[in-house]
Amino acid sequence: MREKKHKKRKWLWIVLSIIGLLVLSTGGYALYLYNTATKTVANIQENIGREHSEKRPQPVAFKEKEPISVLILGVDEREGDRGRSDSLILLTVNPNKKSTNMISIPRDTRTEIVGKGKEDKINHAYAFGGTEMTINTVENFLDVPVDYFVKVNMESFQDVVNAVGGIEVNNPKAFSYGGYTFNEGTIQLDGKQALAYSRMRKQDSDFKRQERQRQVLQAVISKGANISSITKFGEMFKVVENNVKTNMDMDEMWNIQENYKDARNSMQQYQVKGKGDMIGGIYYYIVSEEERTGLSNQLKEHLELEPSTASN
Repeated sequence: MREKKHKKRKWLWIVLSIIGLLVLSTGGYALYLYNTATKTVANIQENIGREHSEKRPQPVAFKEKEPISVLILGVDEREGDRGRSDSLILLTVNPNKKSTNMISIPRDTRTEIVGKGKEDKINHAYAFGGTEMTINTVENFLDVPVDYFVKVNMESFQDVVNAVGGIEVNNPKAFSYGGYTFNEGTIQLDGKQALAYSRMRKQDSDFKRQERQRQVLQAVISKGANISSITKFGEMFKVVENNVKTNMDMDEMWNIQENYKDARNSMQQYQVKGKGDMIGGIYYYIVSEEERTGLSNQLKEHLELEPSTASN
């Protein structure tokens, strides 16, 4: 029993260290920070008014290792302004296949904004109705459940990268942005550099920016899985508490870590395919019904749900 409690406390730090995806990592030694960790997890809760997705008949059964989905929202929130979700990444986590799929949804994707009664860019859902409307819109677009969410203020992301001691990524093409030059090949990034690296899109495309965001996210997960890379415990708790929100409670985090941690060992990245178009003088990213249904069924297969043959 004592060993079990030690392991549980050991993992608590890593939960808070890596923005959301930490729940797939293996643990870290933070016994003396146990009470702070518990308090921080309680303070980052955001209630969206439901126990589980309507697209699931029952809540996820962790002990049975049912696959789950996690929506990562990267938002630019400023004082007096809710902002928009400029980054939307859906993760499907299958512990039976020991794999995680990562899908970036282009922010200009034209779709129905659930609760607003019109079609618009998917990132506008957050401006209209916050986290709840964003989740409902993503669920409607992909026709899959969103079991959990992790919302991160992108301005704080640089602090998270610094807290894990910086990251390493493989840059396929050299470019300059935000006062920094990013050479081709393996490069080291601190927090400010990582934020600039993940934000550039005008020199190539929004798809390339999504790739860079996924690169940075994966690098943070990998680095954070090693507790020796965490050097600023108190600072990290403060960063998380002030800039991260989630609907995962402590028990759910522990259950996910205990039953799903191996799924982080194989991570596949996918894109939503479509084309740009001008409608009413506004640029939109148009995804065909065939593409949307195909992607939805791919996600359902990974989530071990029944596929669909028609639009939702």
